[in-house]
Amino acid sequence: MLERKLLVVTGKGGVGKTTMAAALGLLAAERGLRAIVVEVGDQARLPELFGRTAHDAGVETKLEENLWSISIDPDRALLEWLQTLGGRVSGRVLASSSTFQYFTAAAPGAKELVSMVKIWELTQGERWRRRADGYDLVVLDGPATGHALGMLHSPQTFGAIARVGPIAGQTQRVRELLENPARSGYLAVAQGTEMAVTETLELTDGLRRHLGRELELVIVNGVLPQRFTGAELQRISQLNGRARRPVKRAVSTSQERREMGSDDAVVRSAALAARAVHDRARFQHNQVARLRRRHFEVVGVPFMFTAALDLPAVRRIAEHLGRTL
Repeated sequence: MLERKLLVVTGKGGVGKTTMAAALGLLAAERGLRAIVVEVGDQARLPELFGRTAHDAGVETKLEENLWSISIDPDRALLEWLQTLGGRVSGRVLASSSTFQYFTAAAPGAKELVSMVKIWELTQGERWRRRADGYDLVVLDGPATGHALGMLHSPQTFGAIARVGPIAGQTQRVRELLENPARSGYLAVAQGTEMAVTETLELTDGLRRHLGRELELVIVNGVLPQRFTGAELQRISQLNGRARRPVKRAVSTSQERREMGSDDAVVRSAALAARAVHDRARFQHNQVARLRRRHFEVVGVPFMFTAALDLPAVRRIAEHLGRTL
C-alpha cells in the first residue's frame, strides 16, 4: 500500500480520518519514505499535533524526519497553476482577467479541481517550484464521503467541459493518477456504528461509479476489546442487584449501614458498566463482520484509553497499522 504515490483517506465525518492519515504518514516516514499529509477545507491540525508552528495555508511544513504536512489553499494553488500555464505571464495577472473570474465563478467544483491538481503536483518528481523536492507518498486527509467523492470526480467534470487545451491536459493527468491502481489507493475510516459502516458502503459504490476503483482497506477506529466469556457474563449478571450477605452480628450503627449500602451500589454499578461495555463491543464487532461479509480488507484499531489523543497515541496507532497491514 505504501508503494503508491497517493493514498486517499476518507469516510464519515468525526471517525478519525486525520488521526489515521497522520499515522499512515508516520508509518511511511519511519520506513524511509519521504511523505506528506495533505489537509483540505481550511484545516491545519497536524503541525499543532507535532508541536510545530503552522505556516500559511499552501506552505509545506516539516513535522519530523521524512514527514511534512500542507493545508491546501485553493487560491494560492490556482496562482501556482496559472503561472505554469502562462509561462512568463504573472499568475496574478491571469487571475485578474475577466475570463478567469468568469471561469471560477461559473464552473461548479472549480476549487475542488484546483485542489486535486495541487495534490497531483505533490506526487511529481519535477515540481512547479524548481527547488521544491517531490514526495514518495502523498496521504490525502480527505473530507467526508460526499464531499470527497465530489472532489475526486472534479477532473471528470471539467474534462467534459474543457476537451482541448491546457486545462483538458491537466485534468487528464489527474484522472490517470486517480484511476491507476499502481499509483493511487483508497482507504475508508469508520467506527463500529451502523451509520459509519453504511457510509463506507456508499463510498464504495461512488468509487466504482466515478473512478472504477475499489477500497484498498477499511480501518475501523476505536474498537473495544471483548473482555468477558459467557461464564464470566453470567457471574457479572448475578452480581447486579445481589443483596449483601448478612454479617454475623447485627449492624449497630447507621455508619455501618451506610457503608454496606454504598458497597452494594458500587458492585451494581460495576456490573452494569461491565455489561454495557461488553454489549457495545459486541455491536462493534457485528459491524466489522458486516464489512467483512462484503469482502473488504478490514483492520481494527483499538480504542485508546487516554485523556487526549496526543502524538504518542498516534504513534501507537502507526505501530499497530505497521504490524497488521
